[in-house]
Amino acid sequence: MDKKIIVAPSVLSADFSEIKGALADIKASGAPWVHLDVMDGSFVPNITFGSKFIADIRKHSDLFFDAHLMVREPQNHIEDFAKAGCQAITVHSEACVHLDRTLNQIKTLGCKAGVSIVPSTPVSMIEGILEIVDIVLIMTVNPGFGGQSLIPYTLEKVKRLVEIRGNRDFLISVDGGISDRTIVEASNAGIDIAVAGSAFFASKDKADFVSRISRGYGKK
Repeated sequence: MDKKIIVAPSVLSADFSEIKGALADIKASGAPWVHLDVMDGSFVPNITFGSKFIADIRKHSDLFFDAHLMVREPQNHIEDFAKAGCQAITVHSEACVHLDRTLNQIKTLGCKAGVSIVPSTPVSMIEGILEIVDIVLIMTVNPGFGGQSLIPYTLEKVKRLVEIRGNRDFLISVDGGISDRTIVEASNAGIDIAVAGSAFFASKDKADFVSRISRGYGKK
């Protein structure tokens, strides 16, 4: 394939007590983005970290910070995450009553605006705001925990987005279960960004892993 997939390792799978080392590993691997899974214990059944954690680790990385807010009422927190150094902020359509307003709030703060949908939410629910988003994140697992297996039917939503994208320039991302085993099918579906957590941090040769994932190749 000609285009390269953006690989965004998720620090959810890192050892938080060694976070500076995890950021260094991501940098050394050649991955250009860091994916930051923010969970509130309400929208999803887990709690991770907030904007202060991101502001603190921002001092130790010059990579692109991609924040995925799996929280209720994200509009109340977006300014804090923008100030913390996030360059992209993605919110869930299921968590926003006023999604258009929230996405424009993100853009006003100078960040790329993303919208995410869980496996049970159809693409039709977000078609109306595709004109204003920079990233569409398809959850390929049920959000809340790392190390899950990719749900195959979620890639049909990727294909649907490719069909209806037209001349819009939003990027299509997938999050959950991305590995050597699943990347080929995800790549063939048409993704632009691959979030990888467990598979990245479990890899002994992270640079090789990123190289293969970015080209849509599994390990032979």
